[in-house]
Amino acid sequence: MTSPAAYGPFAHLTAPNAEFYRQVMRVFLTAKERFAVHLRPEDVQLALPAERRPATTDEITRALDSLVTWGNLRADPDTGRVTAVEDFYRRRFVYQLTQAGEAAEEALAGYDEALGRRGALQAVALHDIITHLRALLALAAERSPDPAKTHLALDALTSRFSALAENARAFMGSLQRTIDLHEVSEDVFLAYKDQLIQYLERFIQDLITLGGRIALLIEELEGPAIDALLATAAAREAADAAPEEADHAERAALGRWAARWSGLTAWFVSRDARPAQARLLRARALGAIPQLLAVVRVLNERRSGRSDRSADFRTLARWFAEAPDDAARHRLWRGAFGLYSSRHLTVDADTLAVRAAHPVPAGTPWSAADPLRISPQLRRTGSYERRGRARRVEDRSAARRRLAELAVKQNAETIAARSRLATSGPVRLSALGELDPLAFGLFLGLLGDALATWRPGMTHTSATSNDGSMEIRLTTLPDAGRAEIRTPTGVFRGPDHLVEIVDLTGPGTRRRLEGDTDGGDDR
Repeated sequence: MTSPAAYGPFAHLTAPNAEFYRQVMRVFLTAKERFAVHLRPEDVQLALPAERRPATTDEITRALDSLVTWGNLRADPDTGRVTAVEDFYRRRFVYQLTQAGEAAEEALAGYDEALGRRGALQAVALHDIITHLRALLALAAERSPDPAKTHLALDALTSRFSALAENARAFMGSLQRTIDLHEVSEDVFLAYKDQLIQYLERFIQDLITLGGRIALLIEELEGPAIDALLATAAAREAADAAPEEADHAERAALGRWAARWSGLTAWFVSRDARPAQARLLRARALGAIPQLLAVVRVLNERRSGRSDRSADFRTLARWFAEAPDDAARHRLWRGAFGLYSSRHLTVDADTLAVRAAHPVPAGTPWSAADPLRISPQLRRTGSYERRGRARRVEDRSAARRRLAELAVKQNAETIAARSRLATSGPVRLSALGELDPLAFGLFLGLLGDALATWRPGMTHTSATSNDGSMEIRLTTLPDAGRAEIRTPTGVFRGPDHLVEIVDLTGPGTRRRLEGDTDGGDDR
């Protein structure tokens, strides 16, 4: 365990004038990069920024001596400029970085970089993940996959996914700080809010289009296929371990690979009533757009001179401070918030009957009002609750069986709805006919995903459902009329389009995937 004294090189962060110490240390780091070993106080003075450069070297010398005391620098006698005996006895030193001081500055640089990292929503990473998953599918189809290729493919996949997840987390954190107006000025925010909204819309479009494909590829790999690939990669990773630790190293490596694959699966596939992280990210990004617009509205209101809540509270606080006495402050409180002191804690039937016969004015003070009779149990325990033996544990096995039956029934209904909604090829929207509520709900979800990717000038678009079970392809018609889809609850009307809905969980899914693999670019 490191002793507290080892953290002495960080003491300058809490000392007065800490920013000046940081600038002095940056001068030494820059000098080290230029292969300068020692610096004199006058060298440090010239290297400091002009606005922080002292007129004399006395302040710099004091700062250097303090850094020597904390262990950041080392001082050596400066004998290079001694020309007389008096110069030898005069206090002159040259300074250089210590190992502890350099390590402290590297740690602070890493901290500043991590704290200022804004991240990015990487749509390109989604394409790369699809490419790596298809490579794993090809390896899984082989009789004996090559261990080196398997390990490299899994390592590339997890590295790309880790970068995507970390950048998304950092970006959403920085986006929330931007929305809260804690990090940017109003002028900067208004200048780039349009680009930020367009950036979010592009990523949401790619996430809708590619997230379903990734989920479907992951489900194709689930089971014995991915288990064999993970075991192959773990065996190769543990190949260089000592003979007595080979089994333990292989089990540990297999556990790490299984955890990474589980994290990737949880990011794109929803299971056990737990939504996928990609779905949550999509909802968070969609929710950020109206929040950004709300911030713009607040800023415009402030610029136009309209009062906001914070200004109202500051004005009210000034009124309280200027009130002449407590009575005026109480009147101001009642006028501002409409809150009055309560005349009772609880009442019973007898109390209500007495008050009905002899009403008590609202302005009656406590001292002149009738006393309130409180139960001795409330006075003793602070609660009316009667304590006793705990209730018996309820048997919920029948309820669980009922829930399981409902889940099976709902799954069968969903499969039937997907089968009812799927088309044998491109058809007109008006040809879908009448849909039951469940099929119509699935259709609305697919149509919403497709329209979310629509941009001006487009004539064709496609989208995949979030769980990767269905795909819709929508094409405009030059002679489009009005389409009507009837449901038990009403009629859905809109412009007619050419639509093709594919059930990706049905037969031919694997053939479609192989066709996509040969097709090349996913864009």
